[in-house]
Amino acid sequence: MSANGLLYPLDALYARAGTPNPIVKPTRADRIPPPYHGLLVHQNEMTATLERHFGGRLTVRVLSSFSRGRSYFRRVVLALEATGRPVAMGAVRLRLDVFRPAIRARILSEKVPLGRVLHDAGVLYVSRPTAYLQVTPNAEMMGIFWMPEPRTMYGRRTQVTVGDSRIGDIVEILPLL
Repeated sequence: MSANGLLYPLDALYARAGTPNPIVKPTRADRIPPPYHGLLVHQNEMTATLERHFGGRLTVRVLSSFSRGRSYFRRVVLALEATGRPVAMGAVRLRLDVFRPAIRARILSEKVPLGRVLHDAGVLYVSRPTAYLQVTPNAEMMGIFWMPEPRTMYGRRTQVTVGDSRIGDIVEILPLL
């Protein structure tokens, strides 16, 4: 698994857990159908975008996490706080050394979606899509998204930058909508 791989950092978290990767193919932004297109093809913060779309506050459920060197990795499900309905699954690799101790502590508490932590702290960052994904889920994703059979889902891989510094990588995959 490479930091330039299509599923990085999700593939790193899956490898550590011994879970097979989903089948993923790159796709173009103009081939992503609605409503996925509006939820994925932008440079906005994903937590706020999903909260606007689904009309409710999101909570985070951390499935796994670990640290290696200066980087913190976690695999999560974002779900509607009111109902528990899963609205995204993702993985992040984030350099923690660029944040003040209070922000690092809030990230490591694993209780708040990353986008909300950064927004609340006033961190000015850009989440720039580097690839759009067409995903056939693995068994774990099917369970997380309450799917009886595998069907095509969509996602994106982004690089997170603060100023001119790349501080992270994120993969976000949406359920059937």
